[in-house]
Amino acid sequence: MAVSAVLPTQPDVVVARIESAPFGENTYVFSRRGGRECLVVDPGFEPDAVIDWIDERGLAPVAILLTHGHSDHIAGNAALRDRWPGLPLLIGRDDAAKLTDPAGNLSGGFGFALVSPPADRLLADGETPALAGFAITVVAIPGHSRGHVVFRIDDTSPRLVFGGDVLFQEGIGRTDFADGDFAALAAGIRGGLYTLPDDTVVYPGHGEMTTVGHERRHNPFVADRSPT
Repeated sequence: MAVSAVLPTQPDVVVARIESAPFGENTYVFSRRGGRECLVVDPGFEPDAVIDWIDERGLAPVAILLTHGHSDHIAGNAALRDRWPGLPLLIGRDDAAKLTDPAGNLSGGFGFALVSPPADRLLADGETPALAGFAITVVAIPGHSRGHVVFRIDDTSPRLVFGGDVLFQEGIGRTDFADGDFAALAAGIRGGLYTLPDDTVVYPGHGEMTTVGHERRHNPFVADRSPT
């Protein structure tokens, strides 16, 4: 059963987390406080809870942002598109094929064939889409999957990162899949996240929110190797 919560953040931003079974995946809905437009990140296996949360607040989603193409992060795409026809799907270029490939998105390995609508926009490292009143920067961090990206929100204080399965609270994403690569993941965390201010809030694809500073100091899998 989905668990919903409004997470602490700065006064002008609302971030909701809908945690879905069976993998404890976090879907996020975020918006400017008082605004109507919102963004959905990684809709999982309980899209009805996401739809209800949005409808109950009178919000209007303008895009689905996908950090990567694994089934637990894309399972709700079709249902959200049914509710809001034409709602665009945005995903990193090198993970787009997973949306329509049960083997690639790992659902086939669990005994079912999940497919999503195809991507409407392919994202590359460094792109800066402006959506729902936010300045977003796409940061490619492969390693959990070849085309994994994270979404950095630069015009909030502190900055926000919707990180998918890259960096968890004192953990990291798995790298034992066919296109996994621990060295690439560690390099991406150090170069793409640990360089951000310590108070940068990371909303991960599983588990509780954390900060860049906490992970730089305490993450047992990826140590901070910056000069002291």
